[in-house]
Amino acid sequence: MNIQKITTYVAAIFGVLGLVLLFMIINTGDDDIKMAALQGDYGVVSPFITLALIILVIIVLVTLVFSLLNLASHPEKLKRAGISIGLFAAVLLVAFFLSEGVETPMKDGEVLSAFGSRCVETGLRTFYFLVVIAIGSMLFSGVKKLIKK
Repeated sequence: MNIQKITTYVAAIFGVLGLVLLFMIINTGDDDIKMAALQGDYGVVSPFITLALIILVIIVLVTLVFSLLNLASHPEKLKRAGISIGLFAAVLLVAFFLSEGVETPMKDGEVLSAFGSRCVETGLRTFYFLVVIAIGSMLFSGVKKLIKK
C-alpha cells in the first residue's frame, strides 16, 4: 500500500470523526454549551478540540519528516537551507546584541525580568530587520529587472 492511499484513508477517518463531533455540537446547541461551560463542563467541545490538536500535530510531524528527507536527499538544497538558517541566526544575534532589557511592571502585578524584556525587544527588532530586508530584496529585484530590459 502506498503512502497516498494511507493518507487518503487517514484523512477520511479524521473527516468522518470531525463530522460526527460537529453534529454532536450542533445538536447540543449554543445555549446548552454556554451553560455547561459556565459550570466548567466542556464535554461536548473538548473532543473536537482534541481532534484538531491531534491533526495539527500529525501534520506538523509529517511536514517536518518529509522536509528533512527532501533536504537529506538533495545536498544543494541542504546547503541553501543551512545558509538561510545561518543568516537568520545572524539577524537574531544582531537584534539581541542591539537590545537592552529593563525590568518592567505588568498590569497583573508581576514583573517582567530584564532578560524577558530583552527577549521581547529582540523579537521586535528581528521583525523590523526582516521587514527591511524583505522590502530591500523586492526593490533590488525590481530595479534589477528594469535594468535588464
